[in-house]
Amino acid sequence: MMTLTRETSALMQGEILLKTQPHSAWGGAVTAQMYLPIALPSVWQQVTDYPRWTQYFPDVTRSEIMSRHSGVKRIYQAASKAFLIFTAQVDITLRVLETQNQRIQFFLESGSFSDFTADLHLRSHEEGTILTYSVCATPTIPVPSFLIEQAIRLDLPANLRQMRSVICTGR
Repeated sequence: MMTLTRETSALMQGEILLKTQPHSAWGGAVTAQMYLPIALPSVWQQVTDYPRWTQYFPDVTRSEIMSRHSGVKRIYQAASKAFLIFTAQVDITLRVLETQNQRIQFFLESGSFSDFTADLHLRSHEEGTILTYSVCATPTIPVPSFLIEQAIRLDLPANLRQMRSVICTGR
């Protein structure tokens, strides 16, 4: 019998694994992983339902598909995030490339970021799915990268737990 790595064991117990790193003077990069006790095709169907992302991520106030053309989708998302004493309103238009049941790539077209890329990978594991989400972003609002990394470390695990809860309950 194969022994589980410590990371895989932690994922299977419901932990969200998180790795952050600086991306630029005003940006951040993060990779997060979680296990979903749901078969991959069902997870794929739900994560590609982009209007539903407002349920997965509480700060996302709007998420809509703007167009579909030649296998490429364009989505618009808006979010509101409180930082210390101010609230940041951000919006973004993304070009989305999907590789069925495997990967979603998000590329910045326009919005409140000077750069933004994200990658969502899915892979089957035992009876469920391991979701890996990586994002690199630099907002146009000058916020020191250590604040962005801190917000990511605090918010992303909670957001992914929310996403898992919504996906697993089918709400």
